[in-house]
Amino acid sequence: MNLTSDKRLFLSLSITLFIFFAEVLGGLLSNSLALLSDAGHVLTDAFALGLSLIAARISKRPSDRRATYGYQRVGLLAAIINGVGLFIISVFIFIESYQRFLSPTSIDIPVMMPIAIGGLMGNVIMVVILQHGHHDLNIKSAWLHVLGDTLSSIGVIISGIIVYLTGWMYADPVAGVLIGIIIISGGIRVVKEATRIFLEFVPKGFDVEDIARRISELPEVMGIHDVHIWSLTHKRVSFSAHIWVHDQKLSELGPLRKKIEDTLGELRISHILLQFECAECESGGLYCQVHTEDKEDFHH
Repeated sequence: MNLTSDKRLFLSLSITLFIFFAEVLGGLLSNSLALLSDAGHVLTDAFALGLSLIAARISKRPSDRRATYGYQRVGLLAAIINGVGLFIISVFIFIESYQRFLSPTSIDIPVMMPIAIGGLMGNVIMVVILQHGHHDLNIKSAWLHVLGDTLSSIGVIISGIIVYLTGWMYADPVAGVLIGIIIISGGIRVVKEATRIFLEFVPKGFDVEDIARRISELPEVMGIHDVHIWSLTHKRVSFSAHIWVHDQKLSELGPLRKKIEDTLGELRISHILLQFECAECESGGLYCQVHTEDKEDFHH
């Protein structure tokens, strides 16, 4: 399917909203908590897809004098709000599940099942739409949300079958609890990842010590300090450091700069800021690493 990222997300968002309204109506008519719980999960997917669509649009907006780094973090703020919403929805699901454990209610299976099956089919379509965009982390994140909702839809259908065949009414609140757990675990991931970026923690998968060591082991490098690695968004990792070199002309540092940038580029670091110095490394700097003859002594 030859669609742009924006079109994939918009089409998926449209399908998700249709499924949400259908499941809310079906859940109210059939009195199915599992279906209403899944509708809550579908709503969180709509938020996730909407955020992904916003991020895709904002990422194309150029930097300006008001935002020299661009506007990508607007999507992160929305992601944290979305994550808090996931917790709130889960709490309501758990409360309702508890009440239905105490007092089970009848479920209109003939109304519930067609809507649940239709929701599953819609989720499968979205999985197919989004599965070809995994080179884009934004699309991959949206795909994982939809995949989780597909599993929830399967849970709703299984609970309906159990109630229909056995009459065991507790299958419905049990499915509601399981879906609530899926939602709250998704909320934890969203808030945790967005908070890490906001606090400018080292992105996952990057080892500061290893990167500093790779650079300091280059023959032309005498030491490295004030090393910082952070991320503005999921796809844009930044790096800055002070590099200690022998006293030389600035024009002679081109090959070394290229070596360091190539090394960092292999690690998927796209924004690089290097400051070359010919003075001795300050002992109080962050990750101050000074060469000895065998290049094995590191001072922090």
